Amino acid sequence: MSAPPVIWLFMYLLVLFPFLPTTFASIPAVPMNFTCHNTCGAIPVKYPFGTSFGCGHPDFARNVRCSSTGKLEFSTGSGIYDVASIDYSTRTMIITDPLMSTCESMQNSGSFSLDRASPFSVMDNNIFVLLGCSTNSPVFDPYEDLCDTGSNSRVCRGLYSCKGVTGIGLQQNAPVSTCCVYQSPTGFGSSYALDLPKLQCSSYSAIYGFGDDRGDPSKWRFGISVQYNDSYSMDACTDCEASGGFCGFSGVAESFACLCHNGVNTTNNCFGRGYAWSGTWGPKSQARIIISGLILWWILLSISLPLF
Repeated sequence: MSAPPVIWLFMYLLVLFPFLPTTFASIPAVPMNFTCHNTCGAIPVKYPFGTSFGCGHPDFARNVRCSSTGKLEFSTGSGIYDVASIDYSTRTMIITDPLMSTCESMQNSGSFSLDRASPFSVMDNNIFVLLGCSTNSPVFDPYEDLCDTGSNSRVCRGLYSCKGVTGIGLQQNAPVSTCCVYQSPTGFGSSYALDLPKLQCSSYSAIYGFGDDRGDPSKWRFGISVQYNDSYSMDACTDCEASGGFCGFSGVAESFACLCHNGVNTTNNCFGRGYAWSGTWGPKSQARIIISGLILWWILLSISLPLF
């Protein structure tokens, strides 16, 4: 007795099934929304930094991320600042305040502070200069030593010689009695704070270097130099990066995760992870099974057999 036609068709389908991956190999895999990158604008981004939340170390992700406009930004409780550069060999980062005064442009500034719990600290090579201060400002209290009246006082004369000083309502080469090279009573470190309303000053400038000419303020290096500690390096991240992944974190506990380009998160590295490398469950396998099921459904309908 010969087998019914549906049996032959079903057996033919089973023979055809293994060749479906080749037939439909052109079906593209759907990429996941991978948001970690190794640059932000022109700035290289390496661990412990990351370009978005979930990338890099969680302690750094709270302060540094890449904006939608392609700028690396540093945020604290006092505002959002631009990251000008990162030197990974010295663990230093230069940040600039858009409202900070420079020789070229001066305007009323906001305050600046570092979050106490952040991994960053203000380096002691910075010079903070308070501009346009009230004569009643606490920085001029004769019983406090808050202004450097020594060699750094020439910094005030240099800044007040700039044409930009008119931006804070002063004449070029105005008396420097309203200027203060500020010496914070708390010193430099992770809890540094510059509260301009409390200090009764209009603006501030930060200088981390004088370039080739200390006497020419137009060549000074304006910005704030901060350093991050080196306790965040880990072998797991080295292994992850060697496999082409990005070091990041996931879950409520913000535990370490190696983020692979195909969207797979692992606890070690990206070698053999996900359908991009292993060929296991993925869009191609799903397409194979769905198409096979549709063919079988069509066969059953064509011979008018009950489906249940």
